[in-house]
Amino acid sequence: MPSTLVHLAVAALVATALLGPAFGPRSLLLALVAAAVPDLDAFAGPVLPGAHRALGHTFLLPGLLAAAVLVGARRNGWLRARVGARGVRVAWVAVAALFVGGVLPDLFTNGVNVLYPLHDAFYAVDGELLLSNQRGVVQTFVEPSARVGTTETVHYSTGVDPTPGAETADVERRFYLVQSGLELMLVLAGLGVAAARLVETRGGAE
Repeated sequence: MPSTLVHLAVAALVATALLGPAFGPRSLLLALVAAAVPDLDAFAGPVLPGAHRALGHTFLLPGLLAAAVLVGARRNGWLRARVGARGVRVAWVAVAALFVGGVLPDLFTNGVNVLYPLHDAFYAVDGELLLSNQRGVVQTFVEPSARVGTTETVHYSTGVDPTPGAETADVERRFYLVQSGLELMLVLAGLGVAAARLVETRGGAE
């Protein structure tokens, strides 16, 4: 499953692409923090079985935040009055970073509990799309097998909570940074692009 570092790399690409004139060290940092928030649910795993990929990865979290920004960004809204148009843009990008960088990579890898706690079901979007000279267009992304279980049956191993239930004293705790060449490429691309943009702006936008 993608590590937090991979989530940050995706968020860096999202922020660099969408912040526009609002790009700067602080706005980039806010986007990175937003993308890291979903993975904090790993710390709830030891006391709330199945919490990882459910508690923080639910679509309801970015949905509620987007609704709050939408209301606050109106002409007389509290957010626009407090931070102005630039701050509203940064807020929208933070929500996008949380969803695209923090949640979607897991949905497209091993799965997330998309509507938790309203509906307890993990779903994964994984498959292939191809053109065959015998079968025509073939896709395996949208299939009944997309549902992979509930919080009672699914456990995603993390360094914080490596195994379901009680753990032995010598249990190995693995905190992955990258797990494939593709992930390494994505990390280098995301962090490299963001770093290059920071150098280009020389901190001129905060």
